Amino acid sequence: MRTLQFTFPAASRAARRAHVGVVGSGDLEILFEPTGAAGSATVRVRTSVEGFDQVWQATLQRFFARVPLEGSWELNDAAATPALVTLRLQQAAQAAGGGATLSAPTGTREAS
Repeated sequence: MRTLQFTFPAASRAARRAHVGVVGSGDLEILFEPTGAAGSATVRVRTSVEGFDQVWQATLQRFFARVPLEGSWELNDAAATPALVTLRLQQAAQAAGGGATLSAPTGTREAS
């Protein structure tokens, strides 16, 4: 099992703890706890997948740029895709009362 540690700037506070997802094939569990560490979000990722450090960094940077929620984030990964990681992060932020809204990607599609 590999452990990655990240810290991101954060400005929003959560109302409560949150637990979303499960540790299972292709899924991800997230445990979130508000902390007194003002101005930062600390993230610990436990994963069995090697070689995706940069993908984790990029995925988490994109999320915290949109949802800068202070607290301690613990992610237990079972080979989840970046899209599922983002979905679970949004669910955890919303469950914690952090104001994240779940929305579909925007864009236009031309009819053929």
